[in-house]
Amino acid sequence: MQIRIMEPKDNVAMKHILQACLRDAHLDKPGTAYFDPQLDELAEYYEELPHAAYWVAVNEQKEVVGGCGIGPLDRTTGICELQKLYIDKQARGQGLSKKLLEKSATYARQDGYQKMYIVTDSRLPIANKLYQKYQFEQLKQPLPQDLHPGCDTWYFRDLDLTVGK
Repeated sequence: MQIRIMEPKDNVAMKHILQACLRDAHLDKPGTAYFDPQLDELAEYYEELPHAAYWVAVNEQKEVVGGCGIGPLDRTTGICELQKLYIDKQARGQGLSKKLLEKSATYARQDGYQKMYIVTDSRLPIANKLYQKYQFEQLKQPLPQDLHPGCDTWYFRDLDLTVGK
């Protein structure tokens, strides 16, 4: 598997993966990433967004099988958000989520972020296990800047720790 910066040619595949994952968890509802307005042009959105990036995982057949991004949540306090970490069903169990999380954390630290925020849902148990494994602390409520009121689980972590340590 290769992890690279998302390109416009990846938009359709990544939108399909994201929406399929959310649909499977019955999270295809307003207030989740399922209805984010930038999904049709995700690569362009992250390319134009300052202090942000989105990566895709590509298999040997050059097919997009997952992705993850970093976006600013509050630059003044050094908080970024891990965004849209989704893996296609057929590509799960290969450590891609960990690799994408590590890539994102490295980028965030290099870009000056000190903390990472994550929005997820209790109906995504594998995602919750991943974040807990990597020492993300579960919050009781979302941060005020949260844009996904349809989700019910939030995590926060200092980036001065190495992911997985």
